[in-house]
Amino acid sequence: MDLEDAFQVVGEFGRYQKRAVTLLVLTQVYMACQSMLMVLVGSTPEYRVEPQDDTSSQHVTFTEDVDSIVTEWLLVKQQAYKVSLAGSLFFAGLLVGNVVFGPLSDKVGRRPVYLTGLFFEVVFGYVTALAPNYEVFAASRLLVGLMNGGIGLVCFVLTQEYVGKSYWAMTGTLTSMTFAVGIALFGALGYFIRPWRSLVSVANSSGVVFFLLSVNLPESPRWLFCQGHTERAEQVLRYMALRNGNAADSLRLQPVQAAKAGNHDNRRAGVLQLVLHPVLRLRTVVLMYVWYACSLVYYGLTLGASETSGSRYVNVAMYGLVELPAYPLCLYFINKHWAGRRRSMASFLCLAGSACLCTMFIPENTESLLNVTSLALVGKLMVSAAFNIAYVYTSELYPTVVRNAGLGVCSMSCRVGGILAPFVPSMRALHTSMPFTVFCVSGFSAGCLSLLLPETLNTPAAETLEELSSTHSRVLESKAVLYEDKKKKFNHR
Repeated sequence: MDLEDAFQVVGEFGRYQKRAVTLLVLTQVYMACQSMLMVLVGSTPEYRVEPQDDTSSQHVTFTEDVDSIVTEWLLVKQQAYKVSLAGSLFFAGLLVGNVVFGPLSDKVGRRPVYLTGLFFEVVFGYVTALAPNYEVFAASRLLVGLMNGGIGLVCFVLTQEYVGKSYWAMTGTLTSMTFAVGIALFGALGYFIRPWRSLVSVANSSGVVFFLLSVNLPESPRWLFCQGHTERAEQVLRYMALRNGNAADSLRLQPVQAAKAGNHDNRRAGVLQLVLHPVLRLRTVVLMYVWYACSLVYYGLTLGASETSGSRYVNVAMYGLVELPAYPLCLYFINKHWAGRRRSMASFLCLAGSACLCTMFIPENTESLLNVTSLALVGKLMVSAAFNIAYVYTSELYPTVVRNAGLGVCSMSCRVGGILAPFVPSMRALHTSMPFTVFCVSGFSAGCLSLLLPETLNTPAAETLEELSSTHSRVLESKAVLYEDKKKKFNHR
């Protein structure tokens, strides 16, 4: 039997898979706290600068009772850029982590990469809490981001590969939803724990719990199968079946598929195949831009939460909670034949761009219900939906042998958006509407470009490169394959 038939015997989403997926999904709370750390830890309170009587130096007095890296290391005026820099270093770490850990997990396995990354993220998280100066703090944020970027991908892929394909949309959506809940919980945690070092320590301690609980997780049976480790894949599937209460003693995977996994193309499958394979090349270019735009708009709006009027803790929680309605919407639309993955993602991206466009016509200090903050929250809702679909959609567009590599490259471009996001608000110096103009253009352009991708709803998941059938490709992909075939024939002559 093939993998999908095997999951029918094992149980597509049995008791054991529910427990394993729940653990991986809850890990997103820890990861969300790390991603949003700078919003509260790097918050800049109101201050005034008083000149000294005897010298030319100036004395900074903070008028708010806030404990952050800004107040501890006086990161104001000429030193203020260091706050945004620390945030960007985290996203730079995410970028490198995606590039390194994605392909690595395709080669050595999901489980060892996930556990190693989570362990070191916790270690570097405590370095952040104990940092004696800004330089150590900034370096630790880079290293935390490096680990966070790696395990984020692997964690998401494991939630997909532990279950049957019919549950991929649900597990992927739960992952993104829990990340949003993590943002809201971090806002609440920051409200009760004001000293920044204590806040970092408490937020990081949840990672210790998740690491200890994750030690017994099995390797992905899909990865084992695609690497030709058929017997090990059968052992994992039988173990899952036993824990689900199903009998699977006669479970045998097709040796044909195992042979396919060992052929020449799949042995060298990885990042290089994303460039060499004509279908994967087009998909990767489009997806890289979509992920970049999603990240820029998502983090640009979220990281600006502390700059809007009102309590910064309430604002952070709101920017997390506003995402929650997006996920039921995703589950509804992406499973409808008239919407699917492609049209839903394109529509949500264009709606996010529209919300950001409307902010340019609203006065900043208006007290009506329709104001800049409410429109920004609508934009966050829409881009959250698009971002969630992008994760699910991308995992379906890539075959198993290059799935983590594909997600890694897409996430790499996503982190470029994250690196730029902390600096976009500073464009207000040029014009007050400039940040939202950037978000608007990014959303619209990514939404239109995503229409070049094929629909994956109700199509079987490809396991190997050979299974990328042109019948599932859109016109441009078919032309790319045709052009590649003609070029090979010409070179052969």
